[in-house]
Amino acid sequence: MRRARQNGMTLVELLVAMGIGVGVVLAIATLLSAGENHKRTTTSTNDADQTGTYAFNALDKLLRGAGSGFAQSAYSTGPAVLGCRLNASTSPALPRATAFPSPFAGFLGGAPSNLRVAPLVIGPAQSADGQSDVIMVMSGSGSAGGVSRQITGSGSSTSLVLDNTIGFATSDLVLVSQNNITDCLLEEVSANPLTTSPNLTLGSTTYYTSNSGTASLSTLAGSTSTYVTPLGNAVVNNLQMLLIGVDTKDTLYSYDLLQNVSLVQSPGSTDVATPISDGVYRMHAIYGVDTNGNGTWDAWASPTDTNYDPTTVMTTAGTQQKIISVRVSLLVRGEYYDKNVVSPASFTMFSGLTNAGGASVAQPVNLSNNDQHYRYRLFEFTVPLRNMILLAGGP
Repeated sequence: MRRARQNGMTLVELLVAMGIGVGVVLAIATLLSAGENHKRTTTSTNDADQTGTYAFNALDKLLRGAGSGFAQSAYSTGPAVLGCRLNASTSPALPRATAFPSPFAGFLGGAPSNLRVAPLVIGPAQSADGQSDVIMVMSGSGSAGGVSRQITGSGSSTSLVLDNTIGFATSDLVLVSQNNITDCLLEEVSANPLTTSPNLTLGSTTYYTSNSGTASLSTLAGSTSTYVTPLGNAVVNNLQMLLIGVDTKDTLYSYDLLQNVSLVQSPGSTDVATPISDGVYRMHAIYGVDTNGNGTWDAWASPTDTNYDPTTVMTTAGTQQKIISVRVSLLVRGEYYDKNVVSPASFTMFSGLTNAGGASVAQPVNLSNNDQHYRYRLFEFTVPLRNMILLAGGP
């Protein structure tokens, strides 16, 4: 009996061993669960950080060059580029009679027929999510020179007469404008300027506008009060006229107003908005303005402030020249849904910032109970608009 006792286990000992084993298993399972939850939390937080960093870099690159190629042509008389109504042939049809594709259908109230040339315009709460802003940014190629050329002789509906055509190339895009005429025409150089000088031959099935609104190319070409502003090249695609906004699935998108990819780079492809980054829950922007004309920042202005709504900014060159920077706020969200509430009920964008009148420009973002189960990161950054700073006479 004693020998059997030495070689085996009593029922009590077996139960104790099983209890210890179960305890060890439970402890290990708890540690693994906690470790996995920590891993997912850390991954979600890192994803939000990476999303914000990438979106910041992308937006900084797009916004910093606003006004390049045409802001320097903003004289009190002459080129009249800033604020002119942009006409870009029948395809892509600017100005449009219908709304832009999603997520930009709400931009300018869904009827963007009054789209004007402007370095930067903010459409408040005009993204598809109904909360985020839309940012319109326009810039040409710095290599194009950014200097308007005055017409020196009588041209036609397919040619402009300049003193010479040095600096132009086939497929270059130019803006033809005149002071006191509302519309400006986007045109494409269709023949080698070296062989046609001093005539600049225009014409293309893509970017050619003979007559639109208050302007016709033949009339503009026949007046020495008309100016030609080089913007870039359609084939190289080195100019940008973009909309930037957020869709209903927290994705940051851009849209090319000139539809260059579908019309030039890959003819026949679908004209759609291009995703930039996912995980962008909310985007807002405000203007940094120079109120006294010395080329340095003085105050912030919300796109809902008097004189800074989209229509006023687009149509008033003097207002555009005051905008020398833009501050962007991004609230980005991680992908991991936590069973517990892990985020506050609200965030405040532009906290503590005020406009020239002392009124707050802060943007509160309220989260639903379901949204509070995700983790967020708030990114804010200011982008100086170097071309507009130079135009304003800044350092």
